[in-house]
Amino acid sequence: MTAIGHDSLETKKTLNVDGKSYEYFSLPAAAAKLGDISKLPKTLKILLENVLRFENGGSYTTEDAKSIIAWLEKANSSKEVPFKPARILMQDFTGVPAVVDLAAMRDGIVKLGAEPEKVNPLIPVDLVIDHSVMVDYSASHDALQKNIDLEFERNSERYRFLRWGQEAFNNFRVVPPGTGICHQVNLEYLAQVAWTSENGGKTYVYPDTLYGTDSHTTMVNGLGVLGWGVGGIEAEAAMLGQPIAMLIPDVVGFKLTGKLSEGVTATDLVLTVTQMLRAKKVVGKFVEFYGEGMAEMALADRATIANMAPEYGATCGFFPVDEVTLDYLRLSGRDEHRIKLVEEYTKTQGLWRDEHEPVFSDTLELDLSTVQPSLAGPKRPQDRVLLKEAASAFKSELTKSLGVPAEAVANKGAVAGTNYEITHGDVVIAAITSCTNTSNPYVLVAAGLVARKARELGLAPKPWVKTSLAPGSQVVTDYLNKSGLTEDLDAIGFETVGYGCTTCIGNSGPLPDPIVDAIENNKLVAVSVLSGNRNFEGRVHPNVRANYLASPPLVVAYSLFGNMREDITTAQIGTSKDGKPVYLKDIWPSNKEIQDIVGQVLTREMFQARYSDVFKGPAEWQAIEFSGGTDTYAWPAGSTYVKNPPYFQDITPEPKAVSDIKGARVMALLGDSITTDHISPAGNIKKSSPAGVFLSEHQVQQKDFNSYGSRRGNDDVMVRGTFANIRIKNEMMGGTEGGNTKHYPGGEEMSIYDAAMKYKQEGVPLVVFAGQEYGTGSSRDWAAKGTMLLGVKAVIAESFERIHRSNLVGMGVLPLLFKNGETRKSLGLTGEETVDIVGLENLSPRMDIKAIITRPDGSKKEIELLCRVDTADEVNYYKHGGILQYVLRGMAKAA
Repeated sequence: MTAIGHDSLETKKTLNVDGKSYEYFSLPAAAAKLGDISKLPKTLKILLENVLRFENGGSYTTEDAKSIIAWLEKANSSKEVPFKPARILMQDFTGVPAVVDLAAMRDGIVKLGAEPEKVNPLIPVDLVIDHSVMVDYSASHDALQKNIDLEFERNSERYRFLRWGQEAFNNFRVVPPGTGICHQVNLEYLAQVAWTSENGGKTYVYPDTLYGTDSHTTMVNGLGVLGWGVGGIEAEAAMLGQPIAMLIPDVVGFKLTGKLSEGVTATDLVLTVTQMLRAKKVVGKFVEFYGEGMAEMALADRATIANMAPEYGATCGFFPVDEVTLDYLRLSGRDEHRIKLVEEYTKTQGLWRDEHEPVFSDTLELDLSTVQPSLAGPKRPQDRVLLKEAASAFKSELTKSLGVPAEAVANKGAVAGTNYEITHGDVVIAAITSCTNTSNPYVLVAAGLVARKARELGLAPKPWVKTSLAPGSQVVTDYLNKSGLTEDLDAIGFETVGYGCTTCIGNSGPLPDPIVDAIENNKLVAVSVLSGNRNFEGRVHPNVRANYLASPPLVVAYSLFGNMREDITTAQIGTSKDGKPVYLKDIWPSNKEIQDIVGQVLTREMFQARYSDVFKGPAEWQAIEFSGGTDTYAWPAGSTYVKNPPYFQDITPEPKAVSDIKGARVMALLGDSITTDHISPAGNIKKSSPAGVFLSEHQVQQKDFNSYGSRRGNDDVMVRGTFANIRIKNEMMGGTEGGNTKHYPGGEEMSIYDAAMKYKQEGVPLVVFAGQEYGTGSSRDWAAKGTMLLGVKAVIAESFERIHRSNLVGMGVLPLLFKNGETRKSLGLTGEETVDIVGLENLSPRMDIKAIITRPDGSKKEIELLCRVDTADEVNYYKHGGILQYVLRGMAKAA
């Protein structure tokens, strides 16, 4: 715990639980001095406690506390407050570059004349290795071990580096590969709800809060733990003691009533909630759930909804602590004293769920009984479609968003070496994957029961479907084994392929070559159905154009059905072994069947056994050795995985003065909803791409390319992958897909990377123009790091996603908003223009700033932009060239 403040409000009290004393900062005591907070949303009470605990008259003040309470006047605020989480959670895709930056900062602080051990996390950091396993092997009894072997072979350099970090840094723990998905491990083990730490010889208790370097960190809000995803850049600053300033958010209340109907799953519920909240426009807001329907909702269902906050655009989707929370803590093996502390602390602080409705900025309501079976697709999580309408919707999208010409709708392709053809809408991937659903025993048992009934009837997946099961934790395997459902899932091809994110992050592994050939040769729109949370273009697999999110039981059903062209709710799914037609209703389990099995097989002892030695890891992990000492890292020469990044190599004690951006060229004109997957893909590396060429030049064979996500520790690979998504459309290129642009003057077509390097040699800065929701999706720091390393000085868009905006500032890139209804289209931009951005020497938060656009004919257009450097701290970060440079210079001066 970083040092507490001086408590000028005198709110520190003592709480006694089972004879043990805890110091805490009392919200009721603050209310007595500052005003009534009984109607304040629970989430804002947690922010208020954070201010009380760290109040020091400097970065935290009593005015910050008053600002939070004053929010009640209008249920809105333009004020900002600082926030320091109790801990940090990372996964390895985003965690490796963060640890690389920490190691590089140790080198950097040496250049500034200070000791390397000054660079250490000041708050607890847990990194869970869960994003590296790929589905190279599936539908076989040895798939799990083969995938594990390949994972360790591919990632030996990264894992060696993380083993070094585990030894080198204080307050840093690594959960080894093969344990589970970080959010599920967080829910089942790491989260404490009421966090405790020692300070000044006393034990303090305070809300468990966290930042995560994965956007689905929000899942733990289902447990009453306030946390959300930030970029690795923000997380690094937070772990180094920097408070992160945030605008006091609007809080949208979501009232739940009723109970889910027979045959409806938590996945159907979350897709409905996602669609409703997207329509409500909750980007950057907190969502807080309340209402009598909460009592009918299992903790796993709450976590499923909380997990999808990034998909509905909110910072978090919070469920306050209640009896359901305590029951889950007990089931998942938490210590009884901790459970009692959680109850006493939350009730004392007014954080316990009660029947009093808080003041909200806005509200909406859902009767759970109205939720119907659903999918989301083919491109976005919020594009919900009723299951009974999915086939007709797909056929409509085929010639619209999926771009198939009407004359090509009937295209088919023979699959070499088989007796079947495939066509548009055939399901080629059916994957039970992702933290969203594999944390939920009800939907996983439902999937197992669909498999059992299908097996009994003699059904099997269609031969063109690649099936896989990637449990979110080893506890899942335990209860599936105990129920006998593992045998049924195995029998129809859903053998366990690994404990990790797999298909949802793009680690779906290869499809058979004959399937790929049939898709490519006939330009077919193949389909994936996955129990994930992300289905953006180009994410799941480069040869799969349409991707649908579905519940685990529906994933199994679609593997049997094999296509998205026909209505799965009415069409015959298959023929039983005795020759009778089989329909979905014949294999769908009842709610009672599911609940009975979950009640019988899920036990506290399972969690306790699996997490008793969670940091030890498999033999492969334990065998990893690293060379050199633990002060600074001995960067391996020629590594294509881990490399000392350039951010601190030329660092000086004082930053250079900020200057205007003059004569910038346009690198890309981009449309709406450009995701961080578009900007910095996580999946496959194409051989002909700049990153693929680089790896080939370094004697890496294509089969060993691994993924962009796994190579985030190497800036040479990642900068070449920036804007390299195969589905991105740069409007300068006339509508064609791929990461290309035109270099001006002259208009020569080339890859964005090659053009950027050419501009850099010429000393020409770059800008990007974009539409609405720029940077939506995963909290991917490389989307900002790569942008900066390409030489982009500013991104000018109609709106930004919260995390990506702050990441751009954190890397010294200006996020600028169009004003007065202007857009790249209204300005008639072609990409041939040059751009001047002036007035930066007087930079202040959210100031208006002037840009001068010069067209090829010499004519000029002056426009006004809103500078989205939002806070005074962010101004300092920008002036220092980035947040890490700012922190490092401060640490060196304090040494």
